[in-house]
Amino acid sequence: MSRSHNWAGNYTYNATELIEPEDVAQVRERVAASGRIKALGTRHSFNGIADSAGSHLSLAKLNRILELDRENGRVTVEGGVRYGELGHYLHDNGFALPNLASLPHITVAGACATGTHGSGDRNGSLATSVHAMEIVRADGSLASLSRDDGDETFQGAVVGLGALGVVTKLTLNVVPTFRVAQRVYEELPLARLEQGLDAIFSSAYSVSLFTDWKKDSINQVWVKARLTGGDSGPDSASSVRAAEAEAEFHGARGARTRLHPVPGLSADPCSEQLGVPGPWHERLPHFRMDFTPSAGEELQSEYFVPREQAYAALSAIYELREKISPLLYISEIRTIAEDNLWMSPCYKRNSAGIHFTWKPEWEKVREVLPLIERKLEPFEARPHWGKLFAMPPGRVQPLYEKLPEFRRLVREFDPAGKFRNAFLEEYILKE
Repeated sequence: MSRSHNWAGNYTYNATELIEPEDVAQVRERVAASGRIKALGTRHSFNGIADSAGSHLSLAKLNRILELDRENGRVTVEGGVRYGELGHYLHDNGFALPNLASLPHITVAGACATGTHGSGDRNGSLATSVHAMEIVRADGSLASLSRDDGDETFQGAVVGLGALGVVTKLTLNVVPTFRVAQRVYEELPLARLEQGLDAIFSSAYSVSLFTDWKKDSINQVWVKARLTGGDSGPDSASSVRAAEAEAEFHGARGARTRLHPVPGLSADPCSEQLGVPGPWHERLPHFRMDFTPSAGEELQSEYFVPREQAYAALSAIYELREKISPLLYISEIRTIAEDNLWMSPCYKRNSAGIHFTWKPEWEKVREVLPLIERKLEPFEARPHWGKLFAMPPGRVQPLYEKLPEFRRLVREFDPAGKFRNAFLEEYILKE
């Protein structure tokens, strides 16, 4: 077969075949019979973390919602379910996930495996919703792990980087459904971040800053306020009246039309704005499920720094603005609550994620990434596992205190290295 590409088109996979099993029994059979194999989701990783020198196994047909446990507030799904479909189902049944990423198109298994996240001071990454999971191990056997087990294996497996096996089933904790109103504000003065960063990010359920690093202001602030009861305005926990919130936000002016984060692009693919209330699954993502949310071909990088050092880290990157901005579509800054998942970029620290959506100019981007990483080194920045970075293993590995335990877990689940690839060998297993 001809080799396939990831979603952005910047990475060509080495896998020689694509397998699409119909059920878990077929997954177990194919995994047991394979020499090298790797699960493949919606291909939203930008590096080789999902690559394989053997076979790719797609979970596209394992996309069912299996059970809704109303009494305990949990939903069980197959690994290939996408968040967009799951969101509709949960809302229709009176439930919600605490948070979503900017794209609803990604699969639950793939997003959790790489520590993918949304935004919000009190919101953990998507993986923090996982209560239990089922993994097909290298020999084709099934392993069931749960938060209820009482040992740390579960904490090591959730953000598993695809190294333990094929995640065929997940049980997620859910909450009662809720509504969100989203407003966008333009031109937030950078000077306001020095003293006001905490107030800005804590002002609503989810807040994102977008900048192209071209000037001394943030281009856009996306404020997603959770509504309660019959509210139709901003978050009831906020002391700002609706009229005031619509007109001004920490020195930024309220947008009067819907906007796309990337200047000049149509806002049609974006979730509803202008304070119009809507269900959580249609407001927390930045983009709508029925649109392809791309600026065209693009590259992505992201780094996680301690939440309390966010302003200092942003100031350090700002010193590189003349080198960054010509290569950039847009940059997004979000906050994420800490967790206890071993390989999560937010392990044991509240974090700020600094994201870059680059133009498809890899040779130039590859030159600027080490400059950014050097600026962020004092903050012990952790790169997103599924995006582009230049940090050598010797700098990445010390950032994860549980890496030795994770290596032992990988060897227990996959002693012969069936799920390994060049990325895992270099960044995880190489000592």
